[in-house]
Amino acid sequence: MKLIVAYIQPERLNAVKQALYEAEVFKLSVTNALGCGQQKGYHETYRGADVEVNLLKKVRIEIAVNEAFVKPTVDALIKGARTGKIGDGKIFISDLTDCIRIRTGETGHDAIG
Repeated sequence: MKLIVAYIQPERLNAVKQALYEAEVFKLSVTNALGCGQQKGYHETYRGADVEVNLLKKVRIEIAVNEAFVKPTVDALIKGARTGKIGDGKIFISDLTDCIRIRTGETGHDAIG
């Protein structure tokens, strides 16, 4: 079992969800996040004052999958999120030691679905 965490541009969320659905990955969690990477933010003027904005809006997607779905999930994330520009995002994959479905008490691979 793996936990896949991706940080993407907010405007790419619909394309990513569509690519995941095409790859038959339907279970995901989405949260708003702030962060910066290589793009390092930008400067803007607000009421005459120069303001440095270095935490940019991102979307965090978390998907728990069984081993067979790791590659299709990562491929779908890349397909939906890639624009070819700095700031497209990152994908992190980590091992899950266990998963428990609260409703039924199932554990492990059966709980992920």
